[in-house]
Amino acid sequence: MFGKSKANDPFFSAFTRHAEVSVRAAALLRELFEEPSRSAELAKKIKEAEHEGDKITHDTIARLRSQWITPLDRSDIHALITELDDVLDVIEAIAERVVLFDIREVSPIAMEAVGALEAAVTAMRNAVMLLPEKGGKSKEILELCVEINSWENKADALFRSAIGELFKPGHEPLFVMKWRELYDKLESATDVCEDVANTLEGVVMEYA
Repeated sequence: MFGKSKANDPFFSAFTRHAEVSVRAAALLRELFEEPSRSAELAKKIKEAEHEGDKITHDTIARLRSQWITPLDRSDIHALITELDDVLDVIEAIAERVVLFDIREVSPIAMEAVGALEAAVTAMRNAVMLLPEKGGKSKEILELCVEINSWENKADALFRSAIGELFKPGHEPLFVMKWRELYDKLESATDVCEDVANTLEGVVMEYA
């Protein structure tokens, strides 16, 4: 609909930069799960990424208030930038809890869950990058949204399996409490990626 000339539009640029920060944060979170002994160091880097995303969000909303003509409906811009920020917020919350709970070992199912999250965030970034060309890239954007939904479904299934294992006899109550919250946050992170996908689908359909 807009063509390549809109790729440098400040709003589209902000969406892409924010999504790129989320990809970086998700990769750091995977690294944190692989090496929990480095959790404090990696959580600090994730927090810095989250602050970077906050600034992009703040600047975008400020621009939205002051700019009269926008490339998308104002409500779509606001929804998309805040949902992108939600993704970073949950990633940061997971990292923070790994440090707070002094997690020293990570289960295979938790590694699968963080892998699903990273894949969903990457697909989200790829879809956002195509947004300025959505008239010619509608099919690709919608396919990426379907991929995000698939990863969210995978995360749901992993969450159910993880909770089933967690509540089997033999686990200490404190262990159960810590991992119950971590698994919940991991599942929530893919939920917010799906929120972004739903908004992108709506934008594509509106301007198709």
